[in-house]
Amino acid sequence: MQVRELMSRNIHVCLPGDTLDRAARIMWDHDIGVVPVVDRAHRLLGIVTDRDACMAAYTQNKRLSEISTHDVMSRKIFAVHPEDQLPRALEAMRQAQVRRIPVIDEDETLVGMLTQNDLIREATRELRRGNRAFADEILQTLSSVSNPRTGSFATAAQ
Repeated sequence: MQVRELMSRNIHVCLPGDTLDRAARIMWDHDIGVVPVVDRAHRLLGIVTDRDACMAAYTQNKRLSEISTHDVMSRKIFAVHPEDQLPRALEAMRQAQVRRIPVIDEDETLVGMLTQNDLIREATRELRRGNRAFADEILQTLSSVSNPRTGSFATAAQ
């Protein structure tokens, strides 16, 4: 199965000059947790998550309308291509420990997103078809990317 068969195609994006209040409004209006940042040609430049917006406002002590997406977006992007096989996308998500991965074409133009919701729906279909092994691979990926990250993150409660 290719990524194109599962990816979400209706993607809501921001431009680098947009502010985080625009990104937050898109997330709220469309019930999503990530907004890709693209240039005018729709080439992927970065990603802004709901957590990025929250932490930027908190750490900078500014309103979302005072912070640009360009200043906050993650530039280290892990992406897959529409023709990639799903196991390759699952591996990329595990390696990057991301719940959503952009889908780009050969020109780095954003053409979709593969999300945990897309994968959960596919795992359910695979179970109904009796393909437990593939459903388990999807669920193991989702479990893996849902584990807390290790590293130098300190918690405020400590």
